[in-house]
Amino acid sequence: MNHWLVKSEPFKYSWDDFVKQGVGMWDGVRNYQARNNLQAMKVDDLVFFYHSNEGMEIVGLAKVVKEHYPDPTIDDPRWVVVDLSPVEKFPKTVTLKQMKEDERLSGLALIKQSRLSVTPVKAEEFDIILGLANE
Repeated sequence: MNHWLVKSEPFKYSWDDFVKQGVGMWDGVRNYQARNNLQAMKVDDLVFFYHSNEGMEIVGLAKVVKEHYPDPTIDDPRWVVVDLSPVEKFPKTVTLKQMKEDERLSGLALIKQSRLSVTPVKAEEFDIILGLANE
């Protein structure tokens, strides 16, 4: 199983919006590296849901429920989407500041490639972030 992080601006699509929807199509990705990450996602992979711009924090955990397929919002076969489903809202959010201050997370793609909307998360990083969310 792989682990991922997806970013969304909460004023456009928040964790609460995602929960209300139940299953969310992760669309709008127009960066090749982020697209490649979407293509690598497999059913049941776990995904951190990160609020970008406002909050700048991981707020919950989702899972992949449908692997990549053509993005129906655009007539261009280069772009894909995946379907995600919420698993749990964290008791405590994990802020970008916390992650930057934790040297164990210094290699986290969110920090190294901050503009990328879909990034992989190493198993060790995933466990550390889960620990922070459940402190």
